[in-house]
Amino acid sequence: MSVSERRACAALGQHRSTQRKIPRGRDDEERLTAYIIELARQYGRYGYRKIAALLRRAGWLVNDKRVERIWRREGLKVPQKQPKRGRLWLNDSSCIRLRAEHRSHVWSYDFVEDRTHEGRKIRMLNIIDEFTHECLAIRVSRRLRSIDVIDALSDLFILRGVPGHIRSDNGPDRRQGRAGLDWCCGGQEPPTSHREAHGRTALSRASMRACATSFSMARSSTRSVRPRS
Repeated sequence: MSVSERRACAALGQHRSTQRKIPRGRDDEERLTAYIIELARQYGRYGYRKIAALLRRAGWLVNDKRVERIWRREGLKVPQKQPKRGRLWLNDSSCIRLRAEHRSHVWSYDFVEDRTHEGRKIRMLNIIDEFTHECLAIRVSRRLRSIDVIDALSDLFILRGVPGHIRSDNGPDRRQGRAGLDWCCGGQEPPTSHREAHGRTALSRASMRACATSFSMARSSTRSVRPRS
């Protein structure tokens, strides 16, 4: 506005050195930033205050405000704590979820959905061992039916033996899973107490062994005429 620097600074209440002095960063700014990032990577649950305490313990002369400024500038943040998964409880305050105690004690299976790059849906049947957390089988297809569940379970029964229990959830794919579990039970419904426990199902070893043997014999006799998926 064609006014002097002295008059403009006086009108704005700003010191004249702000117009003349070139701002410079500190000499140790880059080293301090790299060290803060390294500490944040090493201690993922620490915030900037604990990181500042670690810096002072290592010999840095820094305060919490400077560490916070670098922390926000670099986009560092503490990940949110994931809520613990609640147990299943009945009205009599008894926990009915069975814990796996050894290998092949409890198997679990569930369906997972995803989409390919062209937008078509793809489904996966995952079967795991709850004790070892080993993925026993993954069946991938555009469409999974109850016969696919029975086929995957029978293959695992033959290769790995019959587990003590099989667990499934009460999700939207309950119809396919229920057909497979009914097959494992020999056409009978699972025990009432387990069915009332939010759809969690535990099956006896004897019934699954008998059904696996009968299904493997029936499948071997019709393998030649059965279309391949």
